[in-house]
Amino acid sequence: METRKLFYALAVAMPLVAANSADACTGITLKSDDGGVVVARTIDWSREEMNNIYVVIPRGYTQTAILPNNASGGMQYTAKYGYVGLGMEQAEFIVDGTNEAGLSAALFYFPKYGEYKPYDAALAGQSIGDLQFVSWVLANFSTIDELRAGMQNIRIINIDSRADTVHWRITDPSGRQVVVEVVDGEVNFYENPLGVLTNAPSFPWHRSNLNNYVNLTPGTAGPVDMNGVKLAAFGSGSGFHGLPGDFTPPSRFVRAAFLESYSLKQKTAFDSAMQAFHILNNFDVPTGVQFAVGRAPNNMPSATQWTIATDLKNMVIYYHTMYDRTVRSIDMSAIDFGAVAFQTHPLDASKSPTIVPVQIEYAPTPVMVETDVTVVEMTE
Repeated sequence: METRKLFYALAVAMPLVAANSADACTGITLKSDDGGVVVARTIDWSREEMNNIYVVIPRGYTQTAILPNNASGGMQYTAKYGYVGLGMEQAEFIVDGTNEAGLSAALFYFPKYGEYKPYDAALAGQSIGDLQFVSWVLANFSTIDELRAGMQNIRIINIDSRADTVHWRITDPSGRQVVVEVVDGEVNFYENPLGVLTNAPSFPWHRSNLNNYVNLTPGTAGPVDMNGVKLAAFGSGSGFHGLPGDFTPPSRFVRAAFLESYSLKQKTAFDSAMQAFHILNNFDVPTGVQFAVGRAPNNMPSATQWTIATDLKNMVIYYHTMYDRTVRSIDMSAIDFGAVAFQTHPLDASKSPTIVPVQIEYAPTPVMVETDVTVVEMTE
């Protein structure tokens, strides 16, 4: 009961924090020549540092859905599949994770545009809180089609009506991806071949907004002749002149779509995972830029608290954090989910960067060798 009370308090508090701060999560998807699929994203919280963790859930682990006002009778679900997820504060709140069947699920904030059905106590046993939805998906399903069928029997609810809503990115091992949004109480599945997701407004709006940027192309524009005056771009990449550069969700969606789509396709899934980090560097949010001058509430290393790239082909999760840009990996293929214990660990063992000193080499000092010299006098 104490664990349930703690999670309830955190589940209510965390989205309220997000509602009063700036969050700017950006997700991309890359495919490689070897058939690999990599899903990657940032997690951005500008107002305060969160307790960032990773969680290992064994097969057979049972959880109980949290209900409004900490009501009893929540839906119980036992993990058909073991999974690993990255989250914040509480183990049940998985932000981004993958199960042993290769299904990936991730949560992105979707403020002011989503609306769940109101909680009905008579349907408590069919209700799942939006912050637990990722855990429920990973525990129960191996494909998007299975998930869609399973959602016919549940209701997604908001644990606290004051909290922001969220939407989700679901990717199965085939590379198929959907965005799930609940608007006006109705669940919507949107196919997402583009593989990009940010925040509000709705996913169809973002897709439509891309039409405003059809003039952008990779490479260098021009040169052109204007009434006899020859004009040429100042540098390479001018075909993207006009690509949005701010941190609003619409601008990040457009920027992510173009950078993802026109970056070179890699040979292996590992190479794609590493490339994902390079692409997502363009979405790191420096501390303070989302607030008025002098209003930044803290001095964290970055508002982008962590970045994750998951190789669904080889079942490896890679991540780095605002404290340590060293890429760490969790090899899910090496985990026996039937034997491993439930566990949580901080993403950073130490909140300091890994600095590797560079050893400077010097040319070897010449060795002077003394030799006997015989002087021969020459006479005529």
